[in-house]
Amino acid sequence: MHRDFTLQKRAILLVVGLFVAADLGLAIYSWQLASAPRTPEKEFNEQYLKLKLLNGDIKSAEAIKEKMPATRLDCEKFEQHSLPPEGIGTSSVIAELDDIAKKSGLQIVTLSNKSKELSNRGMTELTIDAAVNGDYGSVVRFLNGLQRSESFYIVDGLALATEAQNQTGLGPIRVGIHLRTYFRLAA
Repeated sequence: MHRDFTLQKRAILLVVGLFVAADLGLAIYSWQLASAPRTPEKEFNEQYLKLKLLNGDIKSAEAIKEKMPATRLDCEKFEQHSLPPEGIGTSSVIAELDDIAKKSGLQIVTLSNKSKELSNRGMTELTIDAAVNGDYGSVVRFLNGLQRSESFYIVDGLALATEAQNQTGLGPIRVGIHLRTYFRLAA
């Protein structure tokens, strides 16, 4: 009987040992699978598309980098030849705006300006706020006149308000215009 118990004990230990060995083998196999670089096909395709997009961005950036000196020269040429010198002054700009407004059929009601030196660019920025009265067509002609002007104007914003006297919406309108222009600093 004692012998049967020892034999049983050894059989149990052998089976447990086999289970432990199998478990250890499966653990090693699982660890190798987890550490092996594997990507499903869908993930691979997504990464390939990302790579193509990044390569396109790199090519675009390289093209921009190659064109940068020519672009810089064009900007400097524009600043030197298209922007009037600071000596021309604010009064000439205001006179030109008044002339464009008259040709467009607008009346300038208010006009204020503020200049700011942009020393890092060698320019002076002139900001102009104006309120004009007229009909829709005259406002469009005024904006078209600004666009076709020899001077360089940036229209930052338009604010529309109808005249208080005319509630039908068919009469004159008042438009607030916020624009900027630039002058070269004297060398």
